[in-house]
Amino acid sequence: MEKFQLIPLFEIIGIGAASGLVYTNDMLYIVSDSSSYLYQYDLNNQDLTKIALVENSQDHMIKKEKFDFEAITLQGNSLSIFGSGSTENRNKKFTYDLTTSKIAHEDLKPIYSAIQDTLDIASDELNIEGALYKDGVLHLFQRGNGSNAKNGIVIMEQEITFIPITLPKIKHVEATFTDAILVEDKIYFLAAAEDTTSTYDDGEVLGSMIGCLDSATFTVEFTHVISDYQKFEGLTLYKKTATQMELLLCEDNDTDILETTIFKLTLSK
Repeated sequence: MEKFQLIPLFEIIGIGAASGLVYTNDMLYIVSDSSSYLYQYDLNNQDLTKIALVENSQDHMIKKEKFDFEAITLQGNSLSIFGSGSTENRNKKFTYDLTTSKIAHEDLKPIYSAIQDTLDIASDELNIEGALYKDGVLHLFQRGNGSNAKNGIVIMEQEITFIPITLPKIKHVEATFTDAILVEDKIYFLAAAEDTTSTYDDGEVLGSMIGCLDSATFTVEFTHVISDYQKFEGLTLYKKTATQMELLLCEDNDTDILETTIFKLTLSK
C-alpha cells in the first residue's frame, strides 16, 4: 500500500468520544470510551439506535466511573466489547448477539491480572485498545503509552504470549496502538502519539498513523502518518477491491460534545 486519502464521510449526532467501530450488513456499530451504550447506526436510513449494555446506561459517564470501552470486534455473529483495563471499573467485557439481541457480560479482572503479570506492568499501565480473533484465538492490542512503554499484541491461547511491537515516532513520541483489524492475512492498525506517559490522563495529541502487520510473523510492513493533530481510535473495513481498500475511522477528540465524525481512509495498492 503506497497511497492514501483521508476524508470526513458523515457526522453522527448523539455519540461522543467514539473509540471503536465494526461495520457489517450496512450497519455501523460504535462504542465510546465515555458511554455505557453500544450504538448502531444504519447507513442506509441514517438512523441511530442506542443499545443499553447496563441498567441506566449513560451517553457520558464521569471519568472515574466509566467502563472505558476501547475495543470492539466481530466474532461470528456476536460483537465483543472490551474495557481498557486501566482502572478497576475498566475490567469488563460485554457481548452482543446480533441475531438474538442478547447481552452478556464478563469480569475480565483475572484475565487482565494475568496479562499484567506476563507483561510485568502495574495495573494502571494496562491499556487494551484493540481486539481481533485470528483462527479463533483472541488477540488484544496493548497500547504502550505508559512509563514502561509495553506496546504490542497479547495472544490469548492456553498460555498468554506477548509480542512487542515497536512503531515509528510521530514528532518526538513513539506511536502506540489505538485499534486493529484482520483483513485476510494482514493486520491493519491505527496508532497515535500523545505527549504523556499516563494511560489515564490525556496528553497533547501529536498525530496518528495507519499501518500493516503480517499476521503470521507480526512484521511491520508499512506505516503512514495520516494526521499530525488527530487521535484516531476506531477502525473497520468498509469496502475492498483488487486495487484499493476503504476503511472507516473514528476520532476521539477528548471533548464532552456528543458528535462524532466518521472518516473514510482509502488505501491504494
